Amino acid sequence: MDNIEARFQVEWPGFTLDVDLSLPGRGVTALFGHSGSGKTTLLRCIAGLEHARQGSLTFKGEVWQDGQTWLPTYQRPLGYVFQEASLFPHLSVLGNLHYGMKRAGPQHRVSLEQAVELLGIGHLLDRKPERLSGGERQRVGIARALAVSPEILLMDEPLAALDLQRKQEILPYLERLHDELEIPVLYVSHSPDEVARLADHLVVMDAGRVVAHGALSETLVRLDLPIRLGEDAGVVLDAVVAEIDAHWHLARVEFAGGSLWTRDHGLPLGKPTRVRVLARDVSLADGEPGHSSIQNLLAGQIDAIAADEHPGLLLARVRIGASCILARLTRRSAAALDIAVGREIRVQIKSVALME
Repeated sequence: MDNIEARFQVEWPGFTLDVDLSLPGRGVTALFGHSGSGKTTLLRCIAGLEHARQGSLTFKGEVWQDGQTWLPTYQRPLGYVFQEASLFPHLSVLGNLHYGMKRAGPQHRVSLEQAVELLGIGHLLDRKPERLSGGERQRVGIARALAVSPEILLMDEPLAALDLQRKQEILPYLERLHDELEIPVLYVSHSPDEVARLADHLVVMDAGRVVAHGALSETLVRLDLPIRLGEDAGVVLDAVVAEIDAHWHLARVEFAGGSLWTRDHGLPLGKPTRVRVLARDVSLADGEPGHSSIQNLLAGQIDAIAADEHPGLLLARVRIGASCILARLTRRSAAALDIAVGREIRVQIKSVALME
């Protein structure tokens, strides 16, 4: 059994964590929610840093905690990345990495050379932490967590302490971890962009409880509990760069169901990527629209309809081939278009965000 079974109950004054989760044993699982929702507490319980007396944890069939068993953190084969890298100031980067290797078990899932190459820190090995930028320190901190050769990597908002420029600098390295590591990653974040770029599986938390969880693409299109990654509900589609229009600085990306034009971000042909489409940027039509500035026009079918937060609005889920997107429209517009489940519809997408 490859899953991670986590059941915890922790009670503090004014806060209770109460979760019962089965998480996939591979890929990136994002723990997402507002500050104070319990994300970090859950991560600390999994690490053994928080001793939840009422709880159990089974990692791929191995019991780490139950009524009779309690593995302390140092006996759990995990790597932990905090918001601050907390490197040893008296050691060089290489010295910090060697310190991490002291905890490595006999089975080397990630070699030191692989960790250095994955994080792009080969040119930093002789430097002391005081001579590193914030982004460089965090990359070294992640490499040190990998140097213990963990079976799972826990990351607690690793970009929270960085400014936007440093975040943009480090995100491609995190994507490499996603693409090249076989170990599961639990990633705490309240950043919609980080979740959209990195996560395969999504756990949404609120007030110490799990309100939704599942594959990212499936969870984001739920209409019983629309998940807002940031300012609005929307979907994330896996895609590949299929065409470059150099004259107009545009790129066409193909997904399971169609293709979309977006700004050219310099990605090469054939490059896998993700696109994010917000419900507010989708409009529906009952036929071919006339001349319009909207370049993305697709054929779809209404898959489901649900009330939105405002009494005058609806959310419609539209199936386009093997994919789904969400559209927000007024009840008056829905009535004028005779919107109903099963209805064939034309879909206009005004804006597409490419997750580089």
